[in-house]
Amino acid sequence: MKEDFFKRDTKIVAKEMIGKFLVRKIKGKRISVMITETEAYDGHHDKASHAYKGRTKRTRVMFGNPGNFYVYLCYGMYYMLNVVAREHGYPAAVLIRGVKSDGLNLSGPGKLTKFLKINRRFNNKKSAVSTGLWFEDRGVKISKNKIKKTSRVGVNYAGPVWSAKKLRFVFRVQ
Repeated sequence: MKEDFFKRDTKIVAKEMIGKFLVRKIKGKRISVMITETEAYDGHHDKASHAYKGRTKRTRVMFGNPGNFYVYLCYGMYYMLNVVAREHGYPAAVLIRGVKSDGLNLSGPGKLTKFLKINRRFNNKKSAVSTGLWFEDRGVKISKNKIKKTSRVGVNYAGPVWSAKKLRFVFRVQ
């Protein structure tokens, strides 16, 4: 997927990533999974965003190029895979929280990064075949009524207003 897809409103990118594919090349083999759950983190004002307190060594990626990965270690145990959204200089990213494939349903960002062997070496790398990790649009159409909007997970530290914002998008199988 081209950079222009990511160079848009973070909420739109997060919602429209549902049904897109995350592809990982490991030892010559391609593993493809469909994205089923995302969360949007948008700007300086978003108290749940790492960028809320400004640009740091850790968050500078969020201020960078749309379509680049923002990967960080959470609780010293789990890598979190995000993709930078919006325009260069505006801190925003979409967390990939869940994926599915034939007989596989991974809910939880740490589970999917473990399965796909994603770690910090992808941080600030472009989503591209040459990187070994990229997104593909395979034409899967998900109707709006199949995407549930909920509050984000694990962001109570952001206070009642920001933790209640419906910036999590989940593919509902009915």
